[in-house]
Amino acid sequence: MNPPSSAAPQAKKKILLVDDNDGLRLVLTRLLVRAGFEVQEARHGGEAIARHRQDPADVVVTDLIMPEKEGLETILELKRMQPKLKIIAMSGGGRVNARDYLTLAGALGAARTLAKPFSDTELLCAIQEVLNAPDPAPPTV
Repeated sequence: MNPPSSAAPQAKKKILLVDDNDGLRLVLTRLLVRAGFEVQEARHGGEAIARHRQDPADVVVTDLIMPEKEGLETILELKRMQPKLKIIAMSGGGRVNARDYLTLAGALGAARTLAKPFSDTELLCAIQEVLNAPDPAPPTV
């Protein structure tokens, strides 16, 4: 079997971006599109799950503190639907330190975590890292 030709076009990787902050979602979407990704957006976990069911993403980048369905619950549900889904959790904190939320997100199956604020480079590197990583193991929860 021959390796794929380097001249063959590659399909754009699809990112599902989940954040209730419209401004941040817009800025991150523009960044990801410029970086060559196809981006779907969701304002909360319920919307994200519906979008992922309809058109699965390669990577989900989700905030943790959102109305209607928060990020930890969203991670659990997405992992039940697709155990090998690659998820990046992001948080600026809430009633407790952002690191506590991010640590829990990692335990629930997020492949990478980012504390807000983060740089464009940090987000893009995290996405490349999870795309290049072997499929994640199912969570032990």
